[in-house]
Amino acid sequence: MSLSEITQRIRKAEERAGRAPGSVKLIAVSKMQPPARVRAVLEAGHRLFGENRVQEAAGKWPAWRDEFPGVALHLIGPLQTNKVKQALGLFDAIHSLDRPRLARRLAAEIQARGEAPELFVQVNTGEEPQKAGVPPRDADAFIAECRALDLPVAGLMAIPPVDEEPSLHFALLARIAARNGLAGLSMGMSGDFERAIALGATHVRVGAAIFGARPAP
Repeated sequence: MSLSEITQRIRKAEERAGRAPGSVKLIAVSKMQPPARVRAVLEAGHRLFGENRVQEAAGKWPAWRDEFPGVALHLIGPLQTNKVKQALGLFDAIHSLDRPRLARRLAAEIQARGEAPELFVQVNTGEEPQKAGVPPRDADAFIAECRALDLPVAGLMAIPPVDEEPSLHFALLARIAARNGLAGLSMGMSGDFERAIALGATHVRVGAAIFGARPAP
């Protein structure tokens, strides 16, 4: 599949859901992809990309940003507190705010910098022990804690369990966002982004369907 095909499917899903054209942002997930594939997507005009690791992003994106003006980079993987300062220098948005210690570190660094990326609270909608994210029952309190630290929370992010119907998790995330007055919903990946759009996604994270399968390590 190609970038243009994914974009067309997003536009059609917006139309079916009664959403305005362009209301859903496509994050092209470029983690661990060969440089030639990422460059092809850049040359096709796409400018919003997602990375999982701070170190990997730091190694490849500064040069591409110089070459391709207008690139926006989102961190969609876990963020260690000792990488916060570096992450704030690299990313326009962070989708993995998931614990009080990280919130406090972000708040301190953002205050020192005087500028902040968009922040999404990650919710572990399936309450899976191996996954990061705030349990749904704790989400309201954690969002309030982040706001008390003056963190600019823009929305929520979730990764549904692979063996469950994702729409149930997308609907849960949308309910939490609505009752907290949050507009952003980062949800939906290659296999389910159309269902996510139907339930209010504002950002979908698509990797393999654009770039192809990642090469084996």
